Amino acid sequence: MTQPITAGQEILSVAVWEPVPDMEAASLATLRELSSILAAKDYGRDLLYRDRESHYVLVRHWKSEAARRAAQEDPDMLRCWARLGNEIQIVKVYETLTEVSLDKAK
Repeated sequence: MTQPITAGQEILSVAVWEPVPDMEAASLATLRELSSILAAKDYGRDLLYRDRESHYVLVRHWKSEAARRAAQEDPDMLRCWARLGNEIQIVKVYETLTEVSLDKAK
């Protein structure tokens, strides 16, 4: 049995990306701004990781589907996403992950 990953109504999304050459500092600044807007408007929260190569892994916990939809129409978020589109190369995006239960009873 699988269920969407939620904490209450949270939705988990993951993006794997690498900066465009010479844009690492700019991409991290834009991502900080995006995360700040996300938190200030209570859309959710971000965690950022980096692998041993040049990939970053952004784990986003959307507060809810409604929060994600609102963010996708928010001019401040859209402005940052547009800028980020010129600063990074997306490797893989998981919009909504589904939890797989390891409990034998389910």
